[in-house]
Amino acid sequence: MFTNFRQAMTWLHTWMGLVLGFVLMVCFFFGSLAVFDREIDRWAIPQTRFEPQPMPSLDRMLLPILQQVQPDEKDYAANMPTLHDPAKGPMTPRLELPVDEYWAYTTHRDPVLAMGVGFGVPLAKNPQDHNHIYGDVTIDPRSGALVPNDALKIGSRWFYPMHIHLHWTWKDIGIWIVGIAAFTMLVALVTGVIMHRKIFREFFTFRPKKHTQRSTLDLHNLTGVVALPFHFFFAFTGLVILASYIYFPVSHTLLKPLHQQHEVQEAKATGLPHERSGVAAPLSSVDAMVAEAKRRWAARDMAGEVGYLQVHHVGDANSYVSIFRAGSDRVALVGEGIHFKASTGEVLREDPPRTVVSEINEFLTGLHLQHFEHWLLRWLYVLGGLLGCVCIATGFVFFVEKRKAAHAKAGGQGSRVVDALAVTSVTGMVIAAVGMLAVNRMLPADLAGKGDWEKLAFWGIWVLAMLQAFVRSAPVAQGRMNPAWREHCWAIAGLAVAAVVLNAITTGDHLVKTVFTDTYWPVAGVDLSLLATAGIALWAARKLAQRERGVTASKSAKTDPSEPNDSAEVAHV
Repeated sequence: MFTNFRQAMTWLHTWMGLVLGFVLMVCFFFGSLAVFDREIDRWAIPQTRFEPQPMPSLDRMLLPILQQVQPDEKDYAANMPTLHDPAKGPMTPRLELPVDEYWAYTTHRDPVLAMGVGFGVPLAKNPQDHNHIYGDVTIDPRSGALVPNDALKIGSRWFYPMHIHLHWTWKDIGIWIVGIAAFTMLVALVTGVIMHRKIFREFFTFRPKKHTQRSTLDLHNLTGVVALPFHFFFAFTGLVILASYIYFPVSHTLLKPLHQQHEVQEAKATGLPHERSGVAAPLSSVDAMVAEAKRRWAARDMAGEVGYLQVHHVGDANSYVSIFRAGSDRVALVGEGIHFKASTGEVLREDPPRTVVSEINEFLTGLHLQHFEHWLLRWLYVLGGLLGCVCIATGFVFFVEKRKAAHAKAGGQGSRVVDALAVTSVTGMVIAAVGMLAVNRMLPADLAGKGDWEKLAFWGIWVLAMLQAFVRSAPVAQGRMNPAWREHCWAIAGLAVAAVVLNAITTGDHLVKTVFTDTYWPVAGVDLSLLATAGIALWAARKLAQRERGVTASKSAKTDPSEPNDSAEVAHV
């Protein structure tokens, strides 16, 4: 089938990239947005636009709020029938589920505080699993006021999960699709390097004034080579992070009994009770435990604030409190956990130093999740992610440009379909994201179920963009450009500017205020990014219009010795 190994790698690179490149485009784009997910949250929920706060008092503020939290209705309806064993008796009503754990979480970028309660499942099929039905709330840590649950955190609860599971959570299908796409990315990177014998020269080669096929291939090669370590690292670490939980879930297979036994033995070794004792006991002052944890961290020359706090086995004699240090001052995900007996405040355990293997794992995980406080590095992450988007997008365009003339001559529709899908997953995806932000500012803040309307708008806008891309793709079947590319760019520019203007009108937080008079960079950064997006989209629309009008037709018609040759150049995707 192939005359040499390089041709085999070319075929693999092309077709694996084409089939799953659309998923990779989503992962890279929304992964880039997720770098500033908390800042997007502040923009989307104006009542949370204040400075990050330390963990407030659990005794005085958090505990009374946690005691009022109820099990989530959707979580109860979806999971309780599965967890409950009917042979043991009737299912416990939602509001009668016993409280088993409390937790609170914040970061150096979170003005608001996320908290939750884990409710135990009586008469469970597998009591050893410690299954829970959850209820969670978000509060203003300055006053304890609740942030409405229907206020969608667009950054952390929509854009961020999109790059992990595409919001397709049934049976973890979305995570599996993304995992396969990440593995495909690794294959595409390796095969791409094998294909390019002159990879160093291609690092410095970009001819934007050449015809579309040549300039697109140059840009694909350039972005692929420049960000090669970044692309490889993120695809690899994404697989590593989810491997033990989803892809190779040892604790959920035939080894589950062994895993449960290990948990019991580990609890005995660490002194942290695995099960409830059944004997009631009060909760001592958690604030005093927090103060002691901070003192111990300072004594170890690692003074810091609390990032995560959890109370296990609430109200039981075996209850204990785990307090973890916020690790924003380093890359590795470290918590330096200190665990206290809940009823007395006695220190039960300080987490020991990590092993070399676990330290490497936490470092790789921390690099991927970037919880650290380093703004320049965050922007480099965004740049690397967007370079990945450009690399994939130009691969789509080159695939179509290389074949559309032959397909048009043969009367085929393959290039038209691929081009329409490319428009949908490149510019259509951006339209959906920017359009969601614009809709967020248009909808009244007190609208019931506002978050659901925003989600519906996101999918609706994306579907409309896809339909428009297919309807306008007829010229591709004739060997010409799809005008949907240009029209989508105009839509992106219009929606981005509209989002900035609407934010200023509805909140009063215009750029003059957020940059100069009352500086608040989370909101200003989103506004400036939207304006930059509008500027790039306008520039792209103008260039595409020139191509469509044939401004460069005379240059493209000339024979170019550097023009891609089907027998020598690769069909990148």
